[in-house]
Formats: sequence, C-alpha cells, structure tokens
Amino acid sequence: MIVSIHQPQYLPWLGYFDKIAGCDIFIFLDNVQFKKNEWQNRNKIKTDQKWQWLSVPVIHSFGQKINEVEINDTVHWGNKHLQALVTNYSKAPFFKEHLAFFVKTYAQEWKRLLDINLHLIRYLVKALDISNKKFRLASEYQSREGPTERLVDLCKLAGAEVYLSGQDGAKYLDLDEFKKEGIQVIFQSYKHPLYPQLFGEFEPYLSVVDLLFNCGPESLSILRKGG
Repeated sequence: MIVSIHQPQYLPWLGYFDKIAGCDIFIFLDNVQFKKNEWQNRNKIKTDQKWQWLSVPVIHSFGQKINEVEINDTVHWGNKHLQALVTNYSKAPFFKEHLAFFVKTYAQEWKRLLDINLHLIRYLVKALDISNKKFRLASEYQSREGPTERLVDLCKLAGAEVYLSGQDGAKYLDLDEFKKEGIQVIFQSYKHPLYPQLFGEFEPYLSVVDLLFNCGPESLSILRKGG
C-alpha cells in the first residue's frame, strides 16, 4: 500500500497529479497552517503574454489551518477565472469538453477554499483518467504535530507500507521514524515533460489544465513521462 500526502492546492500542476497516480491512497493535508500566495489559493495558466496567475481571494488570519480558510465572496473572482480560461484556451483542441464543468463550478458560491480545491482536484483526476485512488483528509485522523511525526502517524493509520514523498522531503524528514514503523520512504523525482501548447514557446510549471485542454486523452501518458 503506497500512501502520499500533500496540501490541497488550487488547480495543481502536473507533478501533483503524478504523485496521485503513483499512490494507492492520497491524503489531503488540510489541517496544517495555510500559506497565502503559495499554491493553496493560486496557480498559473498560459497566455499570449507568457502566463498569468489565477488567485482565489481569501479571508484568513495568521496561523489558520487550510480547512478553516474562507473565500472572500465580496470579490467576483469566479467569473474572472472562467473568463481567463475561455480567453486563453478557447482554441485549445479539448477545451470545450471541459467548459461546462468550469462554467458550473465558477457559478457556485464557495465558502471554504478547501471545498473548491477538492472539487477541482477530484474532477481533474477523473478527466485525466487516473483510476482506483482513494482520497482521505488528514483532519479525519488523530496525529502528532511534528512534521515527520504527523506524516508517520497518517501513514500508519492509512495502512501504508510505502510513503511516497515529494523530492523536498529529503531535506526535512527523519527517515528513522518511518523505519521504526516499518514504512519505506520513496521520493518523487519529476522532470517536466514537453507537450503542445498555444502561444509560442513552451512554458512549464503551469496548472494541469493547460495540459488537459491541449492534449485531452493523451494527457496522462504525457504527465507520467515526467515521473
């Protein structure tokens, strides 16, 4: 049983879905501190001016957990995000297949950032045809607070034999703690693949929607080439 754990992000990049594809259970780390203007409430899309941010406006205070962060609904951000997708991807070969979902999604009123992030990730997993994955929330479990201890506890409770970590995990994880529990740790190594894009030169590290809109049913095989 391979388990991977990561904060829920907004319209994540390809490497995020490579981690999901590489595990059996993916745990959304929703009960750790929210970090504004990283990847939890924003991501990038391709434009004719290189790229632009899509940022979800949030109301938060220092120290708040991700699952406590509310969206600022006084800002009409949903329509702006939809219009940005339409403006920049209307000529992409597979955009129309997903348009109805995004129209409906951005027409909804979302209270918590966590809820829209999970909604989008679950849809994108299906659209990419990543199958047979189980999803859990870290907040469903009781775990210790330390960076390594929390992950060890979550892995144990999920029945992990192997923990699939991001490559940066090697910088901070205490591997002996995993070894004590009989859990093997492997590290993701992801090299961004090339694929057809609109607007000239290739731009890496965008939201996975760029890949999906441009490559459709080939997206997963392209994505997995980077793993």
